[in-house]
Amino acid sequence: MNWTKKNVWIIGASSGIGQAIAHELNSLGAYVVLSARNSTKLQQVQSQLLHPNASQIIALDLINSESLLAGISQFKQLSIPIDVLIHCGGISQRSTAMETDIGVCRQIFESNFFGQIPITQFAVETMRHQGFGKIVVISSFAGKWGFYLRSSYAASKHALHGYYESLRMEEEKYGIKIQIVTPGFVATDISKNAIDGIGKATGEMDDNQAKGIDPKTCAHQILKGIESDRYEFGVGGKEMLGLWIHRHFPNWFQRILRKQSAR
Repeated sequence: MNWTKKNVWIIGASSGIGQAIAHELNSLGAYVVLSARNSTKLQQVQSQLLHPNASQIIALDLINSESLLAGISQFKQLSIPIDVLIHCGGISQRSTAMETDIGVCRQIFESNFFGQIPITQFAVETMRHQGFGKIVVISSFAGKWGFYLRSSYAASKHALHGYYESLRMEEEKYGIKIQIVTPGFVATDISKNAIDGIGKATGEMDDNQAKGIDPKTCAHQILKGIESDRYEFGVGGKEMLGLWIHRHFPNWFQRILRKQSAR
């Protein structure tokens, strides 16, 4: 895939995987539209790009419907195609199901699932008129199976798989391709930013997260998968073996999973 002059809208571009993808695509000649809640962080990311002039910032908050609609309206004003939409935004969780307030469950779903839908629907409408386009959804291993302290997070990622697998079948006749990415452990601040049962950020780095692949390596793996047009693919380190075991030996996998550290 030749990324030169491709227009790529990246949701969740202010940090972690989204930031790394933005740097990689910009260096490959793509025009990147950077979106996240924190406009100051987006400006920092933009200033560090290899080609900052080949970028645009659209600040939006996935859990604020007015902010979402304003962001979509701002993108419309750019009057450019959406060649690729990449969803990287979201929050994680570190609390048991019984300790998690229902309001926190809703917050996680708003950020990880519902907040994507208006942007996706706008992108699909645009791509239908274009006759082409690609939507890439960054899910998680938690989108394939549940785990300790991740009940609402895992549920929100499972929801992404159901929604986008259905959307793929409905929209492929319009030339729209949809890919789901399931990262394993990536050394980002996702565990530090994860919220507990009352919605407070834990501020703690998980051991597994700290030992994960770096975001740049993750971005390379994701772009390779995007270019291969695979419907769904995993990225990560040695934990990738878990996807194979889960698929072929589910009972054995459950025994292995229960012995893993929750953090």
